[in-house]
Amino acid sequence: MATLRVAVVGAGPAGIYASDILLKEAEGKHEVSIDLFDRLPAPYGLVRYGVAPDHPRIKGVVNGLREVLDTGRIRIFGNVDFGTDLTLDDLRSRYHAVIFATGASRDAHLDIPGIEAEGSFGAADFVHWYDAHPDHPRDWPLDSESVAVIGNGNVALDVARMLAKHPDDLMPTEIPANVEAGLRASKVTDVHVFGRRGPLQVKFTPLELRELGEVPDVDVIIDEADFDRDPEADAESLKNKQRLVINRIFGQWRERANEPRTASRRLHLHFWAKPSEVLTDENGRVRALRVERNNPNGDGGVMGSGEFTEVPVGQIYRAVGYFGSPLDEVPFDETRGVIPNEGGVVIDAAGEKVPGLYATGWIKRGPVGLIGHTKSDAKETIANLLGGPEHWWQPADTDTESIVKLLAERNVPVTDLDGWHRLDAHERQLGEAAGRERIKVVDRDEMTRISRGE
Repeated sequence: MATLRVAVVGAGPAGIYASDILLKEAEGKHEVSIDLFDRLPAPYGLVRYGVAPDHPRIKGVVNGLREVLDTGRIRIFGNVDFGTDLTLDDLRSRYHAVIFATGASRDAHLDIPGIEAEGSFGAADFVHWYDAHPDHPRDWPLDSESVAVIGNGNVALDVARMLAKHPDDLMPTEIPANVEAGLRASKVTDVHVFGRRGPLQVKFTPLELRELGEVPDVDVIIDEADFDRDPEADAESLKNKQRLVINRIFGQWRERANEPRTASRRLHLHFWAKPSEVLTDENGRVRALRVERNNPNGDGGVMGSGEFTEVPVGQIYRAVGYFGSPLDEVPFDETRGVIPNEGGVVIDAAGEKVPGLYATGWIKRGPVGLIGHTKSDAKETIANLLGGPEHWWQPADTDTESIVKLLAERNVPVTDLDGWHRLDAHERQLGEAAGRERIKVVDRDEMTRISRGE
């Protein structure tokens, strides 16, 4: 039985699940050799660098991913950048196929006047800061009392909660010293979250919403005028179990709406609110967000009313979705931010299948869905990979050590599974010394040195 050699680019959930499913589905049909590449020294991708640190439930996902890697059946090459350290030709000559699982980590653009003003940020950049991503700045200017978050998805609520939360309540988490210092210096007292549709058409989950109401010393403020504006659309939404729970949470908050507000920080939820322009001061810095009041359009959607208000804010965070990044020599859809594909099989501009190339996860379908969708994606991609050997490459170099030698010749400081275990143990030791579970290492060179035992 010939060995099927596959390279997987991206060591987040999508890449790890695809690797695991490939091993299981190929059993009895092919011997499989999988090499997993990631540009960061540590694995787990968006689970490590895209989820708010106060989400303990993510530990279950991490444990599952770790179990897959710890089987030892997948080689990990961390700190290796596709397009710089490795080219498509390098992979084509050594593997039968490559699966791209590079995700979507850029902010989607919001096309309104003034969005590029000083003090206007993409939510992903802020997330990367508080999640200690090694390729992003160490400092963040939380220098405004009133800030805006545009969006009604889970990332928007994560960002809003992190902006409003007191740093003492984040100390049990893995945030490093620079993030703690930034949060302690924060001047934020009021966070305004804007969504263009009604309260029952939001994209976030009940858990995210409930967590907002549980943040110590933070009052959640809603406007009764935002509710019961579109009974037909609301009735349709309430056929969904999650929306029922969301409605119940809002109902509890509405009952308490007239209670005294005593918290030192406030989180304001604005619905039927369409951001139309970022207003700036004489120095070009954000001073307010101009918002149009939306009305129901009678068809479950919204339309502008022509009524505008200005909400004074000093910073704006757009959380309107993530967007994928193009990869060297790989087809890319600039409109959707994905690798064009049919069932995970990469297709070119003419709609023809590209030999040897596959995609899975957010770079395949766009930044929607949770872990369950990622597993389904991987199953579809792997089924099509195994079902189409005529589209595989025929590598000229079948030496499994060839890729190791190539990276060594190029002086790439590769990190491996043992290196991740060393870094993981080091971060846990840092946490233990502070009475916490873990404290992340932020600096890429330091992460690499620790991983390589240098």
